[in-house]
Amino acid sequence: MNEVNNTPQRRRRVKKDEPWKRYLSHAIKWGLMLILILIVSGIGVFAYYAKDAPEISQSQLQSGGTSSLYTKDGSFLMSLGSENRIYVKSKEIPQVLKDAIVSVEDKRFYSNKLGVDPIRIIGSMVTNARSSSIAAGGSTITQQLVKLTVFSTANSQRTIKRKAQEAWLAMKVARDYSKEQILEFYINKVYMNYGNYGMGTASKYYYGKSLDKLDLAQTALIAGMPNAPVSYDPYLYPKTAKWRRDIVLRAMYQNGKITKKQMNAALKENIKKGLVKQQNKSESTLRKIDDPYIKEVINEVQSKGFDPYNDNLKITVNIDQAAQKKLYQLANNGTVPFTNNKMQIGSAIVDPSNGDVVAIIGGRKLPSVQLGLDRAVQTSRSTGSSIKPLLDYGPAIEYLHWSTAKMLNDSKYVYPGTNIQLYDWDNTYPGWMTMRYALEQSRNVPAVKTLQKVGLTRASAFVKKMGIKIDKNAGLSVAIGANASALQMAAGFAAISNGGIYYKPHFVSKIESLDGITRNYSSDGVRVMNKSTAYMLTDMLKGVLTRGSGTTAKINNLHEAGKTGTVKYSDQDLKTYPAYANTPKDSWFVGYTKKYSMGIWTGFDNLKDGTISGQGQYAAQLMYKNMMSYLMQGKTNSDWTKPSTVIRARVVKNSRPIRLAYSGNNWELFVKGYAPAGATDGTPSYDDSDAAATSSSTNTTRKSVTTTKKKKSTESSEAGSTKQSDKKSSNDDDNKDQDTNTDTNKDNGKTENQDQDKDKGKNDQ
Repeated sequence: MNEVNNTPQRRRRVKKDEPWKRYLSHAIKWGLMLILILIVSGIGVFAYYAKDAPEISQSQLQSGGTSSLYTKDGSFLMSLGSENRIYVKSKEIPQVLKDAIVSVEDKRFYSNKLGVDPIRIIGSMVTNARSSSIAAGGSTITQQLVKLTVFSTANSQRTIKRKAQEAWLAMKVARDYSKEQILEFYINKVYMNYGNYGMGTASKYYYGKSLDKLDLAQTALIAGMPNAPVSYDPYLYPKTAKWRRDIVLRAMYQNGKITKKQMNAALKENIKKGLVKQQNKSESTLRKIDDPYIKEVINEVQSKGFDPYNDNLKITVNIDQAAQKKLYQLANNGTVPFTNNKMQIGSAIVDPSNGDVVAIIGGRKLPSVQLGLDRAVQTSRSTGSSIKPLLDYGPAIEYLHWSTAKMLNDSKYVYPGTNIQLYDWDNTYPGWMTMRYALEQSRNVPAVKTLQKVGLTRASAFVKKMGIKIDKNAGLSVAIGANASALQMAAGFAAISNGGIYYKPHFVSKIESLDGITRNYSSDGVRVMNKSTAYMLTDMLKGVLTRGSGTTAKINNLHEAGKTGTVKYSDQDLKTYPAYANTPKDSWFVGYTKKYSMGIWTGFDNLKDGTISGQGQYAAQLMYKNMMSYLMQGKTNSDWTKPSTVIRARVVKNSRPIRLAYSGNNWELFVKGYAPAGATDGTPSYDDSDAAATSSSTNTTRKSVTTTKKKKSTESSEAGSTKQSDKKSSNDDDNKDQDTNTDTNKDNGKTENQDQDKDKGKNDQ
């Protein structure tokens, strides 16, 4: 009876529960189907990518991981790694080293027959998800070996395709080779810093003995270094090296490979115990000559995300090896006179048409130290007057449309807001002169007044486009000296040579990895100034070599242009070294043809090393003269072509306002549309590339007028504005800058060439 009575209730409960169960059943079924689809899809994707995986051979697995450099014509240049790798066979590798590597890198190495470790991969995915970055890796020792053999280690290459191929090859290696063979390949392939590949090579380099002679602590360091060989360098970074060594020791203890007593004893050992004196490896002459270039290649390759020491790359570089050798010889063989062997140089040669760095030298009379200080790139020194075309007169032509006949007043000048008076080398103020003459003779006052008129903010933006950064706290004194490297200056002047197109200098043109991928690199040209600006600057800079401050650098019968630069010692410097008075602290020359642009700095690394004197004062100019003569042998010696946006006209010399002349040889250049009325040389209309820039420029001067009366009025106003700027500060914010540059002190206003005759150039500060 109770069963009968309860039956309807049970039926109602079942009906009530049925929808929930039905939904759960559907969810489980669809979930399983989704998982199955994902698994099948994953297998499909894996198979699709794995089928294109590169081949991997035993010779590849046994080889070192170094990259090789090639020139643009395909010729082999050199290898980045050690020429004498010590390869150790498995039986020669102590078990304690194998235990250390397995404990810290891959604890399941021996038990995992697959070559990849799903448990470790999942664990690393969880760790990375928690940290929102790649904090942990899931690679086994076998996968690491595959990466070092075939693939690039660049983060940009961590793609699904690459990971699938890496896993496939790891499984293939795990199937084809024993665990002992895989460990042998790995131990002999890893990079260990200072050009050393393999732990056997590293043992000899750091401890002067074979692997089996190392104690436990030393073995642990060797085992841990491949993770970051530079950071764990025991010579330079003993604290981080100890930190890594101790991680390995604790991992060995946790893995049951050493006792607690052994661990504690090894943890207490001084990280420098047993280290031999750091070796300066004997290097080939080629390696020594190319060292600064190689250093910049490595930096550039690393900036692109690759590891040149581990990625087995084929790197094509832009070097002209013959030019590189010649540059090295000129700096070291006595052809160019230097004050003494401590006097240094930094120089770079750039191709203006594409930004290729042709050759570079980072110093002279240097010891055999690989990847040493590169003074052409790393040393940023005051440029002296060599900055004037880029920072002062270039922007004046570009934005104010000044002509080469623009009259500037070289008169007494005190920096706005200070009591600092600006001097030239001769402590005189000759008065009015053309912009052309002021640049040729490297007069300081006209340059500073020009920068003030342009505005420091606008001028800084102008040179920034060419890779030169002006400090935001700089004052107007940067007009006669801004901090830059020889490479930056060569690239900036290359833009002038190339008609206003700037190419960022670069050392690498191609990178090929063993996975078959080729990546080509080039610098995109950017217009940084009008054709008219570039041409007018070149025309004035020609005069620097023919009758200005750079006549020592002049090469007969060559179309060339350039600018000198000299920096004087500060009052503070002279308090410590009073004998340095009236001598240069830094001497520059930046010169160019249509084929090459060359920036040269000469000076001393430290005040105590000495000062430039004697023939050393001309080292920068003579370096240019000898090197450019060599470079231009057999090359087309072509002149620059005047663009249609420039008017060439005869004018009355030093006329103020500017007056046209109907005879004589006093020719000056004008931006078309801003020339005196009646000035014409029959050129066609604007170049398209200049027209837009000209129309958008701000702060322009008046255009030429059609009547003589209006012309005189305009020119008088133009001259008057310059004259007025000498009496009071302009409204530019730049006039509020406080000058702190020591180049402006009276003692710093004297020339490096006071004993030269007039034609050799007077001041070049």
